[in-house]
Amino acid sequence: MNTHQIANIAVKAGELLLKSGAEIYRVEDTITRICRSYGLECETFVLPTGIFISASNALKHEIVSYTKRIRARTVNLQIIEMVNTFSRNLENKVLSYEEAASELGRIQSLLVYKNWQRLLASSIASFCFTLLIRGSVYDGIAAFASGMLIFFLREFMGRAGMFMFFDYFLSGTAAGMFAFLVRGFVPSLDLYKIVIGSIMMLLPGVAITNSIKDALYGDLVASVARFGEALLMVSALGAGVGFGITLLLELT
Repeated sequence: MNTHQIANIAVKAGELLLKSGAEIYRVEDTITRICRSYGLECETFVLPTGIFISASNALKHEIVSYTKRIRARTVNLQIIEMVNTFSRNLENKVLSYEEAASELGRIQSLLVYKNWQRLLASSIASFCFTLLIRGSVYDGIAAFASGMLIFFLREFMGRAGMFMFFDYFLSGTAAGMFAFLVRGFVPSLDLYKIVIGSIMMLLPGVAITNSIKDALYGDLVASVARFGEALLMVSALGAGVGFGITLLLELT
């Protein structure tokens, strides 16, 4: 395997980790491990939006540099675990380029849950969060329906290619408007508990946690970037809820 191929495998593994919500230190460690497994010296610098790598082969006097732009990120702990295992297994058994690329391709195309399972999980999460903040069962049922609506809305926006902050704004707007309309039919429902329960699954808890971990590991630029992104997501979500409720208040 030549230096270009090794660097390509390392960057691909790092890309999968970063897109799945892994911490910066984990991405850098994985890239370094893969390069070292094939006898390369590697320097890597990772940000939430990009990967920069320089790998050198002292025997062949080759130096390769890669830059990979990361535009979309989510949270997928299973992919993080699988790429972690892949990089550590390489230290014990080196794979050919075709085998390594095939394994990473399999991980990338892995469909962990079907859409109906994700829909059900989102709705049940909304129901449970509503009960957790002392909402009634009826509030929970309303949040269950709101969670379904938000899921369908986000799936549509994801396929339409809308940018992340607009996605969160519209999700918050839908949650606020749905809760307001439902309470119009059943006045005994708690508007705010329905809203909180239905948007709880959208809050960037993992991003905030990772930003703190990045700071503890010394990745200060990535930490500030992640924390700033999380704040913007929360702001967009809150603005959407406020806009939806205010709009219906003005119309009624």
